[in-house]
Amino acid sequence: MENPKIQEIVEKQVLTVAKAVEDKLDEEIAALERLDMDDMEALRERRLQQMKKMAEKRSRWIALGHGEYSEIPSEKDFFSIVKASDRVVCHFYRDNWPCKVVDKHLSILAKQHIETRFVKIHAEKSPFLAEKLKIVVLPTLALIKNAKVDDYVVGFDELGGKDEFSTEELEERLAKSQVIFFEGESSVNSSKSSAHTRRNVRQSTNPDSSDSE
Repeated sequence: MENPKIQEIVEKQVLTVAKAVEDKLDEEIAALERLDMDDMEALRERRLQQMKKMAEKRSRWIALGHGEYSEIPSEKDFFSIVKASDRVVCHFYRDNWPCKVVDKHLSILAKQHIETRFVKIHAEKSPFLAEKLKIVVLPTLALIKNAKVDDYVVGFDELGGKDEFSTEELEERLAKSQVIFFEGESSVNSSKSSAHTRRNVRQSTNPDSSDSE
């Protein structure tokens, strides 16, 4: 038969160890809870900072004329516009049906993609620019990033060769050159790419084809 004193001592030691383990677990759980709270707070703070930066960007873009499709009044204004915005789509046009088709699509995209400036300029009234940028076929879209022409969309060849292309098709072509963004914080509507409706802006029974100057 065991000594009651020894048994009592052993039981106390076991209880002490159990209490120590329990205290340690409680400390670790509390530490994890604090860590989670800290992480949540850090995430919240980062998100707030991102939202603040995005709001500042949007305000700056709107102040520069983003969100609307506008005409550049003169050649000299072209340079100040492309220097002010990181991404610019410039439509070189003349008063004909193909260019009006492009106008319809760009008017829609300008509102959807506030991260990019959408403008147009009359090619025949801008001979210096047309020559410098080698604009021959109209309509031509000059895709400009960081004040440099990075790519062109010439006529409708890349859009099916006809004026029946959709806004989505043109949007995808512009996104391919990264002059606009489909989604993410740089885009006004990050979910819109999944909710596109195909638009046909053909309104004439006798449309012109793309022409050259």
